[in-house]
Amino acid sequence: MKALVAQELSGPAGLKYTDVDDVKGDDVVVIDVGAAGVSFPDLLLLRGEYQLRLEPPFIPGMEVAGVVRSAPYESEFKPGQRVTALSMLGGWAEQVAVAPENLKPTPDGIDDAEAVALLGNYQTMYFALAKRGALRQGETVLVLGSGGGIGTASVQIAKALGARVIAMVHRPEAMDFVRSLGADIVLPLTEGWLAAVKDATDGRGVDLVVDPVGGDTFDDAIRALDTEGRLLVIGFAAGGIPTVKVNRLLLRNVSVIGVGYGEFVNRKPGAQSLFEYGVNELVKAGLRPPPPIRFPLSEGSAALQSLADGGVLGKVVLEP
Repeated sequence: MKALVAQELSGPAGLKYTDVDDVKGDDVVVIDVGAAGVSFPDLLLLRGEYQLRLEPPFIPGMEVAGVVRSAPYESEFKPGQRVTALSMLGGWAEQVAVAPENLKPTPDGIDDAEAVALLGNYQTMYFALAKRGALRQGETVLVLGSGGGIGTASVQIAKALGARVIAMVHRPEAMDFVRSLGADIVLPLTEGWLAAVKDATDGRGVDLVVDPVGGDTFDDAIRALDTEGRLLVIGFAAGGIPTVKVNRLLLRNVSVIGVGYGEFVNRKPGAQSLFEYGVNELVKAGLRPPPPIRFPLSEGSAALQSLADGGVLGKVVLEP
C-alpha cells in the first residue's frame, strides 16, 4: 500500500510518499482510509517538538475515517461499516490498523473528511469548554486564533452550547469565514485588540478565553477576563510559551486552566466516550464543520506545509 513515511524529523520536508507493507493483525480492525486529518500536533511530532518523541521511520496520522476492511470475529465492527478513529500513528496511509476500543461508527449524514474534522479538534474543544472551562449558557467566550482548526471548533461548539462568541483573527481574509461559523463579533488581532474586546463587553471583559496561540497575546488575554473568568491554555501556535504572574489571578479572582485532552483520556480510560457522545449530539442537532481543505495523500508534504505557513482556514485532510 501507499503511505507517507516520516524519514527524518525535519517537518514537511521529512515526509516521503512510498510503498510500505500492508497492515494486518489478528486483534485489530483494518480500515481502508477515506480521509486522515492533519493537525498541529502532527507538525510538532514531525519537527521533534511534540511531548511524544518518535524516531523515524514511522507513518504519522492520528485522525482517520474510512471503511472496515477486516475485523476480529468477536468485534462489534463488520466489513463495510463506516468508522472513525483517534489513533496515535499510522493514519497517513491507504490502510490503518486500529484497536477495536479506539473505533466509533461514523455519524450519519457526513462524509469521511467531515468526520475527521470532528475528531481531535471538536472533541478537544468540547472537553475544554464543557468540562475544563465549565461554560454556562449566556456567558461570553473570546476565541484567539479563530480561523484554524481549533479556533473553528471553539467558535462552533461555544455557540452550540449557548455562549456569545467574540472571535479574533490574525488575517483580514479570515473575517468572513469566521463570521460564517456563527461568531457574534469578529475582530482583528492587532495592536489595541484588548480595548476592542472591552468595548464589545461594555468594559466588563469576557467569561472565558480560548487561547491556542500563547506568545505575546497571553498577558492581554488575562486582562480580557472579567471577575471569575477562566483562560483555557490549548497550545502555543505563536511559538512562545508564556508565564503568568500569579498575583493577577489572586487579585482579580481569575483562573488559568490547562487543556490536555489526549493526556486526560490516556489517564482516564473510557473517558473519551463521554466527549464523543457530546460532539455527536451536537452533530445530530445540526452542527457541521466548515468544508475541509482536501489534499491527495501523495501531497502530504504540501498539506503539512500549508498548516505550518498559517494559511489554512478550518481543517486540512488527506485523501488516499
